[in-house]
Amino acid sequence: MPTPPEPHTLPNSRTEPDGSAVVRALSYNIRSLRDDEDALARVIRACRPDLVFIQEAPRFFRWRKHAARLAAKSELVVLGGGATAAGPLLLCSLRATVERTEDVLLPLTPGLHRRGFATAVVRFGRARVGLLGCHLSLNAAERYTQAGLLLERLGAMGVPQAIVAGDINEPPDGPGFRRIAAELQDCRQVRPWGGEHTFTPDTPNKRVDAVFATPGIEVLGCGVPSDHPGVSAADLRAATDHLPVLAALRIPVPTG
Repeated sequence: MPTPPEPHTLPNSRTEPDGSAVVRALSYNIRSLRDDEDALARVIRACRPDLVFIQEAPRFFRWRKHAARLAAKSELVVLGGGATAAGPLLLCSLRATVERTEDVLLPLTPGLHRRGFATAVVRFGRARVGLLGCHLSLNAAERYTQAGLLLERLGAMGVPQAIVAGDINEPPDGPGFRRIAAELQDCRQVRPWGGEHTFTPDTPNKRVDAVFATPGIEVLGCGVPSDHPGVSAADLRAATDHLPVLAALRIPVPTG
């Protein structure tokens, strides 16, 4: 296994001489902005992400206004998702060129919360990548089914490289998590960096949030940015009930 990079060496965003793009992707469950929104925005800004995969974005009254305000405070823009995806929301920096977006609602199981995917295809220079943000079910059987639907949707997006991120609602040894990791790289497992556990902020002891990537993407580091410059322990505790996951990824230029 590669030697994990030190926290201060997680690569910054850049375009390589061969046209490939190093991007920072952040996954974050924000509990419908019920906590300290300013602390949340400070954490996001400090991570300097190109892409943010939000879970539990506001879904009801003036949800678009809430999403836009968070994006502005985080020095980003809204890419897609939100209430129309049942909670997953995508933010991005102005470095990203957007090709298309699509919000997907999953089949509703009576008595359970509606789930969905926020998807997009973006470019960073010549590097092109699909995005899928998710928040899988609390019900084990439904969660396993949704993991399969996630992989199907990814295959239908028609892009060779993609990033998937979200709240999986189970640890890596769970069947749904393993179903996804059987086809995609579990970025934290490939090249660990920073902290491991994402829940809860006060006493983290579970890794239920993750960033995945297709095999052609190079993982440069992935984990909880607990020691990242500018990210304070107080803000991580105040922002929401999950810890974020930050990944640095190199996206290749398409061949052919």
